Amino acid sequence: MHSNHLLLEEPIRMATILEPSKGSFFPAMTKIVGTLGPRSRSVEVISACLKAGMSVARFDFSWGDAAYHQETLENLKAVSKRNKKLCAVMLDTVGAELRVVNESEKAITLKADEKVVLTPDQGQEASSEILPINFAGLAKAVKKGDTIFVGQYLFTGSETTSVWLEVDEVKGDDVVCIIKNSATLAGALFTLHASQIRIDLPTLSDMDKQVISSWGAQNKIDFLSLSYTRHAEDVREARDYLSKLGDLSQTQIFAKIENVEGLTHFDDILQEADGIILSRGNLGIDLPPEKVFLFQKSAIYKCNMAGKPAVVTRVVDSMTDNLRPTRAEATDVANAVLDGCDAILLGAETLRGLYPVETISTVGKICAEAEKVFNQDQYFKRTVKFVGQPMSHLESIASSAVRAAIKVKASVIICFTSSGRAARLIAKYRPTMPVLSVVIPRLTTNQLRWSFSGAFEDSFYINDTLSTDFMARQSLVVRGLFPLLADPRHPAASTNPTHESVLNVALDHGKASGVIKSHDRVVVCQKVGDAAVVKIIELED
Repeated sequence: MHSNHLLLEEPIRMATILEPSKGSFFPAMTKIVGTLGPRSRSVEVISACLKAGMSVARFDFSWGDAAYHQETLENLKAVSKRNKKLCAVMLDTVGAELRVVNESEKAITLKADEKVVLTPDQGQEASSEILPINFAGLAKAVKKGDTIFVGQYLFTGSETTSVWLEVDEVKGDDVVCIIKNSATLAGALFTLHASQIRIDLPTLSDMDKQVISSWGAQNKIDFLSLSYTRHAEDVREARDYLSKLGDLSQTQIFAKIENVEGLTHFDDILQEADGIILSRGNLGIDLPPEKVFLFQKSAIYKCNMAGKPAVVTRVVDSMTDNLRPTRAEATDVANAVLDGCDAILLGAETLRGLYPVETISTVGKICAEAEKVFNQDQYFKRTVKFVGQPMSHLESIASSAVRAAIKVKASVIICFTSSGRAARLIAKYRPTMPVLSVVIPRLTTNQLRWSFSGAFEDSFYINDTLSTDFMARQSLVVRGLFPLLADPRHPAASTNPTHESVLNVALDHGKASGVIKSHDRVVVCQKVGDAAVVKIIELED
């Protein structure tokens, strides 16, 4: 795999661009988060989505009730078990989201230069003259000249389905606005975004807490996508809430940066969060268009250096209704990969889009092509320089494993882990080959300390209960990291350096999947007693 990688700085023969892409067991090193909904919740479609490359399923509670999402999740579980395909679960909160309520669901036509009133009186019917909203404090937050955006939920950004408003005056609790472009709004709910205006609503609402404590705890979610994260304290409060729910104490929190306030406090938020979601939809409204790319590159760089996953949203909006992305969108996906993102998040494209499977497949193919020209050498040197000296013991082992793998052109790196930390550190250095993370659960009084669902054929049972593991699933959002399940009776930290049974199972899995071939070199990272060991093995026939 390593030998196929090019650098953009190197001359590329144009004829090679026309050569068909080679298939791979791993569609791409970059992961894909798919939002499941009306168009993607059946067993058949979920199965196809997983096969196409989706590794994390996102459940958006901005719409749909718990029963609806539970039915979708049960379908996902059934497919994962049947296909022995691991998939993580992400719960996306509503947060401080402003909405226009249109209970009649009648289409609303707004014409440029006319006026419309935003009112907290939800008893009024939505029309071209008045739009009821779910927030009583808007009149106190805005002033004349401020910009407000209203669009269909998960809007595509098309001028015909979304509208820009300019605040003209405030009358009591109502906000009178001038319509800046003609548009027709259809459906029951529209998102409302006040550009660069602080909205006095909690990041974790009462409804969010209810959903997390019931649906989230019941299903032991892997990730919590914390919408509208504005301060590090938002993450701390969410983590404190999860810690009280027992089973969710290990759930990772991904801070969703959606406005200038979150951008301003980005460094503090990154320090507290387990990962970052760059929500370019709302953020693209808050920022001037010419500044969006600067934030993306800067934010991804900071995430890379911290070794925390960066997830980019809103890349192929047009595929909601079309089989192919635009040229700009295809380039946008590639640039996100070249910037160093860990995952691409698909929203409307898979939730209500006409081509959810094709969208995942297309994005995966673009990611795979971009990865071939990712400048790993430059990235590695930059990361080592940022980390500085002296390195921590684990960081030194991880970077050495990657350096060795590249020098010997290894086909894979195999890392034995219990916590997942070592494998994530290896992935931090962006090796050009897959990192197979062999997750070995810990046993305590004949019970699992944590839960797991794995990818090996012989899933294990303890007390007749199939166990599932947070650590394995949570690696499914990390670029280049692919988890495998080992028998819990085989320790990751072995006092017997010749004990190779677990390694043989990992190698057999790699061979069966086509990742490892005869005479390939493999780098193995493993603890032996109190020592961490990096070794290189060459496979025989």
